[in-house]
Amino acid sequence: MSLSKILTIVFFLGAIGVGYALFDSINGTIEEAKEIERVENTVKAKLEMIRDAQVAYQGNYGDYADTWEKLIHFVDTGKIWLIQRTEKITMLAYGAERSEFFYDTLGFKTVRDSLFKPSQFPNFDPWKLPELPHAEGKYFSLYAKDSVRSGVNVDYIEVVDTFPFDRTRTDDAEIENRRPLRFGSKTEITTAGNW
Repeated sequence: MSLSKILTIVFFLGAIGVGYALFDSINGTIEEAKEIERVENTVKAKLEMIRDAQVAYQGNYGDYADTWEKLIHFVDTGKIWLIQRTEKITMLAYGAERSEFFYDTLGFKTVRDSLFKPSQFPNFDPWKLPELPHAEGKYFSLYAKDSVRSGVNVDYIEVVDTFPFDRTRTDDAEIENRRPLRFGSKTEITTAGNW
């Protein structure tokens, strides 16, 4: 065999090796991005469940649950009252209207049956609500506080993924969508998520 044929075979095998390494690198990055997206979607779904529970808690008690125990107890045994509101409008002699509102309590549904229907969440366990779905033994952080702002009582809530699956998500990130997944704020009156 001549030297040119040997070099051709060596370069051909080298090109195949480099091509495979390039393919494997790109494919690994794509698979990692898919896994990050899958895990973050489960975290977002859990944050939405917590937010729904907190909003229901606030509707019942006037502020957010400031401990996981209070929220879990509410989800496990709490009730959401079904109230019917009717309005009666009376025309006054001088063309104005007077509105009267009447409220009637029709009954209640349990929080579990209302927010976490067994058909939608068949294996729902309220005791696992604060747990991160991707990190065993790790929990969401919960911050809830009420305060007086300009003479008005306001409630703040923030729930944050304390152990992000995507390690590029940090609290000191300059860009909001690179911070750990969360909803609410310690300084603003909101329950919006950063996703």
